[in-house]
Amino acid sequence: MYGDTAAARRRVGQLREQAGDIRAMADHLVARSEAVPWRGRAAEAMRTRIRERAAQLRAAAEHHETAADSLARHLGEVDVVKDAIATREHKAAALVEDARARAAAAEHDAGAEVDEADALLLSFDPPPPGHHEWLGVSLPGL
Repeated sequence: MYGDTAAARRRVGQLREQAGDIRAMADHLVARSEAVPWRGRAAEAMRTRIRERAAQLRAAAEHHETAADSLARHLGEVDVVKDAIATREHKAAALVEDARARAAAAEHDAGAEVDEADALLLSFDPPPPGHHEWLGVSLPGL
């Protein structure tokens, strides 16, 4: 199977948590600078600079959220593809098993022959489990 989406989903959670931590750090820095009893032009310049840096931290936090959203969307798409692969694998296995059963029955019936579709199913060499090549497999009934 491709990709461990569980591990990647944990990373989504970590990114969101980091975003929250960065925002909290920005708020804390601003609050601390405002709490300093120092007054005057230099003090106001320091507070202005801290507010600017806090805005940059909040922007970085927003980038973390955007990355988490993008990764979460991607993981949803990966899960859809993995489900499609699993569905095709399961259906192909059932088709091949049915063809084997019909071929075994034909062996016992002297006049019966395996049809072209069953012959194709019986000669099918499947891709590895979970492999993306399953999406391109073409079999009768699939």
